Amino acid sequence: MHLTIHKVAVDPKMSNNCYLLRCRHTGAQVLVDAAAEPERLIPWIGAAGLDAVVTTHQHWDHHRALAEVVAATGAATIAGEPDAAAITEQTGVPITRTVGQGDRITVGESELEVIAVRGHTPGSICLLYDDPSGPPHLFTGDSLFPGGVGNTFGDVGAFEQLINDVEERIFQRLPDETWFYPGHGNDSTLGAERPHLAEWRERGW
Repeated sequence: MHLTIHKVAVDPKMSNNCYLLRCRHTGAQVLVDAAAEPERLIPWIGAAGLDAVVTTHQHWDHHRALAEVVAATGAATIAGEPDAAAITEQTGVPITRTVGQGDRITVGESELEVIAVRGHTPGSICLLYDDPSGPPHLFTGDSLFPGGVGNTFGDVGAFEQLINDVEERIFQRLPDETWFYPGHGNDSTLGAERPHLAEWRERGW
């Protein structure tokens, strides 16, 4: 009733998901990950403009269109504090606001809560929209996918951090009907994934 969620996949090889969130009451818009193909993203954003771009983490495939989108829209830039310097170094775009666990990002009359989920990168963040009229919606970047957590590239400590944060900060807090939207591929619900947490921990990555 309060927020619309639009999803587009960019770059056929990487198939990154970009999410445009729009307040139904004010028209304010926030983009989650300006991943690639600015020639598609900028018309998609449209004449309504853009308040901010939130970059979920520092990996190159999630911010290749950041400079062009910001130049076209004047949007503020938001990222997790531990990843902010790397994003600026890779894109040339200063981060307007750094965020951490529990911080809030406004989308018009709605709010997104920042959930820091460390491990895939030090500053990876998820964004929770706790819909007052329905199930929660969670944007997970590359920290959580249908079928498992994100890649930690053989780093055992990073994997332990990631699986612990995902369990404690997401699954132990949010209900099964929570719909989540990852940085690549299909959406899912926490209820569909919850039975497999022990398998993910045993499997590692």
